[in-house]
Amino acid sequence: MRALRLPPGELTIQSLCDHLGERFGRPIHLVPLALPPGSPDGMWVSAEERDFIAFEERLAPIHQRQVILHEIGHFVCDHEAAPVMTPEATRLLLPSLDPELVQRVLGREHAHSPAEREAEFIGSLLGRRIGTWTTQRVWEVPPEAAELAARLSALERPARERDERNE
Repeated sequence: MRALRLPPGELTIQSLCDHLGERFGRPIHLVPLALPPGSPDGMWVSAEERDFIAFEERLAPIHQRQVILHEIGHFVCDHEAAPVMTPEATRLLLPSLDPELVQRVLGREHAHSPAEREAEFIGSLLGRRIGTWTTQRVWEVPPEAAELAARLSALERPARERDERNE
């Protein structure tokens, strides 16, 4: 935590992202989305020159905060993805997405792995420096994340349409 050289005083989620983006030379963009049922509540997506933290926009604000901080924990720890599919399989199934991006997002270990526990711990430590979360904050998708948001939102459409047909 000392190595992050956080500025003194209380931080906001946005000021934390701005500081870490400057410190690591990679801007961090927060992307609120209505994620598909069954998907994680948040995900860290590392692109070529920037990073995105997508999170479920329908969560309670305090839960959003912890999800975002957890994903920032993955960013700070630079957790790597475990391979899920070969790059060739990824290109066949998801041709519009970079195979490395897919593996970094989908391939990370889940549940009670050391990386998940570490991200949760770092997120909790960072949360001690964040001011009180209010429901007044409205997240907007930044222009840099518009394409990513559209791709991830497209994942929800088939599931929603299937649910509507079954009703």
